[in-house]
Amino acid sequence: MSGDPTLNRIRHFAGKLTQGARRLAPGPVLRHPPIRISFDVDDTLACQPHHAAAEHSRLPAMVHRWLGEPLRTGTRRLTRELRRQGCSIWVYTSSGRTPSYIRRWLLLYGVHVDGIVNSVRHSNALTVHGFANAPSKFPPAFGIDLHVDDSEGVRIEGNDYGFRVVVVRPDDENWAQRVIDAVAEIRGAYVGG
Repeated sequence: MSGDPTLNRIRHFAGKLTQGARRLAPGPVLRHPPIRISFDVDDTLACQPHHAAAEHSRLPAMVHRWLGEPLRTGTRRLTRELRRQGCSIWVYTSSGRTPSYIRRWLLLYGVHVDGIVNSVRHSNALTVHGFANAPSKFPPAFGIDLHVDDSEGVRIEGNDYGFRVVVVRPDDENWAQRVIDAVAEIRGAYVGG
């Protein structure tokens, strides 16, 4: 693929336009497609104690110190609600954590994810898409409709590269509601066209 940034943006927007047209095309089923949501790990799902409270667990603290990091309070309830709404839950991190580590860590808290993008999968996807100046995250490469992150820089990249980002600060106690509101906005776009 060409490394020309303008050509890459045109290709990207053409793909998004085609994807949007498919979603809005009339068909026998009037349901919207499942919304795929990804969450960053550092300072979004895994918050240090001085930033946000951690989910309670039935397992001893030493198990969590050995097998995982503190999970942000409200994550379990939020993922349950998103699943109830028919959403697909993913993790998208630029860290080198392995998918098996991330799955195990989240399962310690009773959270199941449908997919994981780490730095290796991200790099491979950027190569396939031929980016010259690579964004730190590129959710459209994985069919992700909404990305949740603590970084304002990722939101700016979302504006530049055409993907949706909701920014939640580590100290934001209403972070889960921000995510639910963003999902409702996407659903409204599906319905309202």
